[in-house]
Amino acid sequence: MNALKAIAVVAALAGAGAVFAQNAGGTPPQNVLQLSASGSVEVQQDLLSMTLSTTRDAADAATVQTQLKTAIDAALAEAKKDAQPGQMDVHTGNFSLSPRYTREGKINGWQGSAELVLEGRDFPRITRAAGRITTLSVGNVGFSLSREQREKSETEAQTQAIEHFKQKATELAKGFGFGSYTLREVSVNASQAGSVQPRMMAVEAKSFSSAEAPVPVEAGKTTVVVNVSGSVQLR
Repeated sequence: MNALKAIAVVAALAGAGAVFAQNAGGTPPQNVLQLSASGSVEVQQDLLSMTLSTTRDAADAATVQTQLKTAIDAALAEAKKDAQPGQMDVHTGNFSLSPRYTREGKINGWQGSAELVLEGRDFPRITRAAGRITTLSVGNVGFSLSREQREKSETEAQTQAIEHFKQKATELAKGFGFGSYTLREVSVNASQAGSVQPRMMAVEAKSFSSAEAPVPVEAGKTTVVVNVSGSVQLR
């Protein structure tokens, strides 16, 4: 390729919005094109996290702490009947205890809160357990992807992104009059796009008419996105 053609290609790529890397000497490399591509997979969220909580208020801290402990112990005993690794894991959440003040700044009581978290892939098992717990109320429900589901989705999205990157590089190389390209550098990044919000009926567990009544929830979908970006040498 003569000097005039090289200059013309550099000018054409710059006019098309391509970004060129600068080397240490400040002279841009010739016929180097930076581009990006992405792949995405919409997937059903398969991990449910349900937080049950309670609050207590009393004149002294010891009473509040005892009441919270009693409520959590009872809830743990009930939840552990259905606990199964991966399907429904049970663990305590936040525990707080703080004084209540008068306008004059004096302590006139104590208040506290405690949480229990049920998490796993078995939605019916988790909601049934939550429905039987009478000492705590359903405070929050969240959905996400399990590690296995995330890795599987990222692999699928990554395959798409790489193919899109290769196709785009090939098309651009041909469009600018080159026969092929070689990869100079590349980076791969995965992310999760906004998910469809789940629907939930926020009712206190103790208000269910039956001890076996499940807490009504419905998972949504989320989109796993993988971006591939880098530079290629046109040949």
